[in-house]
Amino acid sequence: MSPLCESFLLRSQLDAMEPFYPLRVQLCETCWLVQLSEYVAPEQIFSEYAYFSSFSDSWVAHAGRFAHTMVKQLALDGDSLVVELGSNDGYLLRHFVAAGIPVLGIEPAANVAAAARKNGVDTDVRFFGAAVAGALAESGRRADLLVGNNVLAQVPALNDFVAGAKLLLKPEGLFTIEFPHLLRLLVEGQFDTIYHEHFSYFSLRSATRVLAAHGLAVVDVEELPTHGGSLRLHVRHVELGVQPTAAVAALAERELRAGLDSGEGYMDLAPRVEAAKRDILAFLIEATREGQSVAGYGAPGKANTFLNYCGIRTDLVSYTVDRNPYKHGRFTPGTHIPIHDPDRLNETRPDFVWILPWNLRAEIADQLADIRSWGGRFVVAIPSLEIF
Repeated sequence: MSPLCESFLLRSQLDAMEPFYPLRVQLCETCWLVQLSEYVAPEQIFSEYAYFSSFSDSWVAHAGRFAHTMVKQLALDGDSLVVELGSNDGYLLRHFVAAGIPVLGIEPAANVAAAARKNGVDTDVRFFGAAVAGALAESGRRADLLVGNNVLAQVPALNDFVAGAKLLLKPEGLFTIEFPHLLRLLVEGQFDTIYHEHFSYFSLRSATRVLAAHGLAVVDVEELPTHGGSLRLHVRHVELGVQPTAAVAALAERELRAGLDSGEGYMDLAPRVEAAKRDILAFLIEATREGQSVAGYGAPGKANTFLNYCGIRTDLVSYTVDRNPYKHGRFTPGTHIPIHDPDRLNETRPDFVWILPWNLRAEIADQLADIRSWGGRFVVAIPSLEIF
């Protein structure tokens, strides 16, 4: 049972009832799509959102490299159109704007869309699907480049979303999709990436199936280090007849050998999750007994899955910090750990800083190099407990 991972609480809400929902992963034995049940309407999760992509320097740099590559590869210019689905605060599209290329972001969260507009990124506030795509296509706005970064997992109406992508993509256009790779989740026990706003978890094979059902073909795949290991699919209209690269066949074969088209590949996750819980609790309890202080760095959605599963509260982690001012003065859902500005670390000088967004460990350790001046050390808990 877990609360919605981005529902950070104000102090005035701490004494109110807080809803918890089952967080139970399901596996389809026909198409091998991994899914959660839908307990909460997307409007309740995404209409106001606490995640702003631009607060991660490495993610913005990742987006910039992608934009530069696409401008050259697709020869994009002032007559082109780049559309991003789930465009957040304009972290990606702003790079195309700077290059003089027309853009359109489609983002359901009004608060983050407002930040995008301030940065000059044209953004529509609505949920994307076939009806929205059809209206845009009829008005003459179809995408030369259509981008969906970490959004496919967040749509419960998966077929409607992919049908919309088919309609919005120009006949010769390219659709790129990034998502955390299910294989890495299973192999490395990345269970904290499971939370209610992620309705689906994709392998190459399961993503290929849903795209093919709507006349879209995967023609290339890249393996990326982002979010603990992601895939970037390059997708074209099936009518173009583009043959997939060798990388597509090679990765599909690796997934097959890992048992992702049978139940076998999924059975080791539960014991990995249980071991991660035991290890972090043993560390936190021992540190507390020895009078050592532990603070968190970051308040990402994934941390709230981990904290609630382990029952970790302020008796073990006194506070966490985050660069996002939206979260300052709020509390983590369920566990009620206070969230402060990063300056709090220098004021209190904890013995350990637990990096909760473990996928950004290198970036964060760089930002917080000063903790070494007082003998502070870093902790990560995934893929395994490590103190450094």
